[in-house]
Amino acid sequence: MTDANTRDRPHDPIQEDRPTAVEPLPTEEAADLCRAVTDNVAGVIVGHDEAVEHVVTAILARGHVLLDDVPGVGKTMLARSLARSIDCRFRRVQFTPDLLPSDVTGVNVFNQKTREFEFQPGPVFANVVLGDEINRAPPKTQSALLEAMEEAQVTVDGETRALPRPFTVIATQNAVEPDRTYELPFAEVDRFVKKLRLGYPDPDEESEMLARTVGHHPIEDLEPVTDLESVRRARETATRVRVEAPVREYATRLAGYTRDHARLGVSPRGTISLLRAAQARAVLSGRDYVIPDDVQYEAPVVLPHRIRAGSDDPEVDGTAIVERALERVAVE
Repeated sequence: MTDANTRDRPHDPIQEDRPTAVEPLPTEEAADLCRAVTDNVAGVIVGHDEAVEHVVTAILARGHVLLDDVPGVGKTMLARSLARSIDCRFRRVQFTPDLLPSDVTGVNVFNQKTREFEFQPGPVFANVVLGDEINRAPPKTQSALLEAMEEAQVTVDGETRALPRPFTVIATQNAVEPDRTYELPFAEVDRFVKKLRLGYPDPDEESEMLARTVGHHPIEDLEPVTDLESVRRARETATRVRVEAPVREYATRLAGYTRDHARLGVSPRGTISLLRAAQARAVLSGRDYVIPDDVQYEAPVVLPHRIRAGSDDPEVDGTAIVERALERVAVE
């Protein structure tokens, strides 16, 4: 089942937002855009500024985000607040055990008047797609997002259609009730640039959150602070951030460490994601070049979910391996 943001435009989303050359924003303007979106979302989401920042930089990095946590900590609200902060098309997909792949990507429907099949686009044809409780759907339905997340396109009945640009999936995952959920395919997990956990707020933050929400919820009054064209230009800014050879080699050594110390280490896609996230982090800092600190800041949320430790020690997981890599791999 799906629902739509009231700001969604009525016209055909398939015929627009195809990739075209855009002029990048000046670095400082792109940084200001990121801060404006982050501050706007912070008006709704209390105590998770770092997580909001991570989601914003993931969009700049042309990536997708997996929010994995217990119910009720604000995962869905974060995604909705972010989409409302950008004047864009937003769609929500509530993943359920009976959801079909065509419910996500779209389907060809026979038109009795024209006697022809017409494509009815699914909710994936949007700029920000919220996949709510994605692990409640079976793997076949989860896999419907693979092509979309990697190539920003969808193939239905042999015909490939481009998705709007920018295109970002923000998926939430229920971290409890393992007997009522499905494990995400590893190929899909690897397509998320970042995997984040929000955690519980501290007492002061929770008190502030209650003060804001006991009446009208603040998301009802949230207005956009930027538009699609500005986001496209900011993303172009991020692509032009310089990543010099020593930084690339450092990221490669980090990935190599995970491959040497785990059953399944970080893939080349993961290394690319790390450097793209570092580029976005540099933009947020007002720089047009990446430094090792950017890589180190992003590695704990970009790399662990791509690792299968293969150890009998439950404390040796992807997070522990990345922490060791950051400690032991030298910056040269």
